[in-house]
Amino acid sequence: MPGSFRRSGGWAARLALALALAACAPEPPTVEPAPLLGLQPATFDELDGWQEDDPRDALSAFLRSCRALETRGQGPIGPDPAFGDLADWRTVCATAATGDSRGSAAAARDFFETWFLPYWVLDNGEPEGLFTGYYEPVLNGSRRRSEVFPVPLHVAPPDLLRVDLGRFNPDLAGYSIYGRVDGRQFVPYHSRADIESGALAGQGLELLWVDDEIAKFFLQIQGSGQVRLDDGSVIRVGYASQNGQPYRAIGRDLIEIGALEREEVSLQSIRAWLRAHPREAPALMARNRSYIFFQEQPQLGADDGPLGAEGVSLTAGRSLAVDRRQLPLGAPLWLDTSAPFPDGARPLRRLMVAQDTGGAIKGVVRGDVFWGAGERAEAIAGHMKSQGRYAILLPKALAPTS
Repeated sequence: MPGSFRRSGGWAARLALALALAACAPEPPTVEPAPLLGLQPATFDELDGWQEDDPRDALSAFLRSCRALETRGQGPIGPDPAFGDLADWRTVCATAATGDSRGSAAAARDFFETWFLPYWVLDNGEPEGLFTGYYEPVLNGSRRRSEVFPVPLHVAPPDLLRVDLGRFNPDLAGYSIYGRVDGRQFVPYHSRADIESGALAGQGLELLWVDDEIAKFFLQIQGSGQVRLDDGSVIRVGYASQNGQPYRAIGRDLIEIGALEREEVSLQSIRAWLRAHPREAPALMARNRSYIFFQEQPQLGADDGPLGAEGVSLTAGRSLAVDRRQLPLGAPLWLDTSAPFPDGARPLRRLMVAQDTGGAIKGVVRGDVFWGAGERAEAIAGHMKSQGRYAILLPKALAPTS
């Protein structure tokens, strides 16, 4: 099994609700210490709430991750040898798929206790970090533009190129940039303001048309959602690509202009301000130069969650977005934090599975809880910004690394 170790890391890429709430985090020091991951051995008895949690939904989520692992060939599961190879995890996955572990909460708990060991995740020796939430918004739309539905959702343009920098310099493995070719030069892709001003008009790139520019803005922050069409049907849309321009947190902008106090910032307060100030809203949203392109996801059923970065359907309350440059997707994580439930804030201690990532999910101890779709999910996700910690569960069969 892995011993205690440390490793330096970097950043991840995709979007989540925490981008809008980034202004809620404490102001960083002038010079931030580089992320430095460490694992501290623990026991299941040290995980507060472990015996009270019903991990059957987490086990089902883990099995979906196992199916994704089966398509990945050979090699390491994550960014460090301590997380093991795919072969180490496939042995555990095979047992989970053939056993009766989902028959009861006790059986599911026994499966994890039998095959895994927990390790507290530390950043520069510190166990605490920020945990936020995200959800799947529901918009109103149409396949045709009209006065009611004038706002386009775009597919990825054919001239949008992604460059894997690791192909040019091994030190940049895992990093990429987006842009387009202009003559003989590779230049940044059009910004949000350029696209909203018509940079893509006339190219037939509109996937759908929706009725609300602000709702579209938050859909782009989430990265996926549902669109209720004017014929009564509902379709799913998900992240296809991005323009590669830098993200700017609108919550921080509202604080800077004196519109909101730091403690007031939430999804709900941001949206309320934008709706109350229709003349100023477009320019404020345009400060965020990042722009997300979508694709339809007909493979998802009505009861399925959206697809996460791992390529599997997310499970409400059990899927966690992490920095994939620090932790492996597919790994079970014991989360110990709190959440603002409708009946009041209370501890959130449960088994999760790392199945997604996000543009603001950067760091060793940093997570974003997927809460599902609907008003309750939005209410929890929009207000969640909690300190907490997590432990990663690694297969017992892993060989020592230190």
